[in-house]
Amino acid sequence: MQVPIVYYSLGSEAPIVPNEPLPALPDIPRGSIVVMEGRAPIWQYGRAFHYLHGSPAIAIGTYDPRLGVVIITAHTPLFHEGEVLDIQLGQDSIER
Repeated sequence: MQVPIVYYSLGSEAPIVPNEPLPALPDIPRGSIVVMEGRAPIWQYGRAFHYLHGSPAIAIGTYDPRLGVVIITAHTPLFHEGEVLDIQLGQDSIER
């Protein structure tokens, strides 16, 4: 089964402050994995995770260039929290 991957970029060229709005959410098809990526403060990732919690994604992860994608939460037995996926930025799906 191919699971689509959607990227949510939180990176910013300039410094940001906590009251700035998050970037617009990408289109998230039901059953996809959302990968948060980009150089941003940890509080920005926390806000984004909260924002994504109600999305139709089956899993949410963060991209680490040294590891791959670390799953933060999953709503399916296909993935589990703390699992590291061998995903490169730009990859459009993963086989499960």
